[in-house]
Amino acid sequence: MTILSIEFHCHTCFSKDSLTRPADLVKAARRKGIDRVIITDHNSIGGALEAQAIDPELVIVGEEIMTTRGEILAAFVREEIPRGLSPQETIHRLKEQGAFISVSHPFDVLRQGGWDEADLLEILPEVDAIEVFNSRCMSPSFNRRAREFAEIHNIAGTVGSDAHAAFEVGRSVMLLDQFTGPGEMREVIKRGIPRVKWSPPWFHLVSRYASIKKKLKS
Repeated sequence: MTILSIEFHCHTCFSKDSLTRPADLVKAARRKGIDRVIITDHNSIGGALEAQAIDPELVIVGEEIMTTRGEILAAFVREEIPRGLSPQETIHRLKEQGAFISVSHPFDVLRQGGWDEADLLEILPEVDAIEVFNSRCMSPSFNRRAREFAEIHNIAGTVGSDAHAAFEVGRSVMLLDQFTGPGEMREVIKRGIPRVKWSPPWFHLVSRYASIKKKLKS
């Protein structure tokens, strides 16, 4: 059985807080031997589509979507989902496309995209996984709580680097049995083996710099 290394969570310059060109992200993933990279720009699939045109086998189109309660992390997205919808409407639109649905850094209280547990429990039956390790979570307790929550509720976990710069790509990947689409991903995800590495707080300066630079240009 072929095993694939998957980067579930990364960003390009199509996110407001990244300067990474899609072509540079593709180069980084190739150089590091990553088999599949899910590009999950904030409320946009533009960067993922541009990267997929460069390497259709490597790149899976994803999106990180800000809902009214927290962020949803999706893979195999065919139509872009706008920000600001309810979690239920966001999930409904993703399911219409057959997308694989996870939840970004659910217990990271330092981010706008974190979740209250009551809101997370409400959508839990409708999602395929939650993110149980995010390299950019500043406190280990945020990831630990997500992992414990997933175990208690018997929900699959994803892991991701949340890379906003090319050098971050692949810090956290999941090893999965080979799959060809969202349906097969759902079948293999619970057997996934995480390979994770924490990113120190200074990594956030990269995205802060990108945000400031873009604001000054606008």
